Amino acid sequence: MTLTLPENLEARLSPQSTALHLAIGLFVAEEATLGQAAQVAGLSQAEFLRELGRRRIPMHYGHQELAADLEAVESLAAG
Repeated sequence: MTLTLPENLEARLSPQSTALHLAIGLFVAEEATLGQAAQVAGLSQAEFLRELGRRRIPMHYGHQELAADLEAVESLAAG
């Protein structure tokens, strides 16, 4: 995909910064998962989480995610 930015933005933003801004926007709008957003930004999930924390952007982690994680842990523990 090619993204065309206004000249004044393109002059100020590096491709990496642009990708990070896009990834954060997608994540905040719940259009992308954490993993997808990290991939768009070109970061590991841990690095992307640190960037979200630095910007004080909350994670989307609700009851469904917690239940799925607990189920996965129980499954692993049962071996």
